[in-house]
Amino acid sequence: MYMDPLLAEESTVYKHLLVPLDDTPLSIAHVTSTVELAKSMGARITFFHANPDWSSTGDGALLMAVNPALFSKVAPGETNTVLMKATAAAKASGVPCEAIVHTSDHPADAIVRTAQEQGCDLIVMASHGRRGIGAVLIGSETTRVLVHCTVPVLVVK
Repeated sequence: MYMDPLLAEESTVYKHLLVPLDDTPLSIAHVTSTVELAKSMGARITFFHANPDWSSTGDGALLMAVNPALFSKVAPGETNTVLMKATAAAKASGVPCEAIVHTSDHPADAIVRTAQEQGCDLIVMASHGRRGIGAVLIGSETTRVLVHCTVPVLVVK
């Protein structure tokens, strides 16, 4: 008989979910189910995005030096849009939430650190489904989080 690990113990109730998002349709699509999960548990959500450090690239460093105001506008990319849509969905469902952005070229490390700093008791991540050699060569942020995190992680496909 299969027992859902989230429901295995009645005393296990998650109250603060960290939901890492990137700019992919898969990540954005799992917001709705995560908001429903949080609502059913009476939990709050911290949406999280790790922005790459564009200033460390040649083009980014040049743009930052030549036109800092323009760099500040383009560096976040779609991050603000993604986080605004996620927080709007949560608030529309009555789920308390906030959004956090960190600049990091190592998203998994930033996710683990943010979960600890924010006191989150569950991380809910989407998986891009890379397997086999593709997962080894390209890597998987979800796998890295699973390996390095002490907080429970729920992976959504």
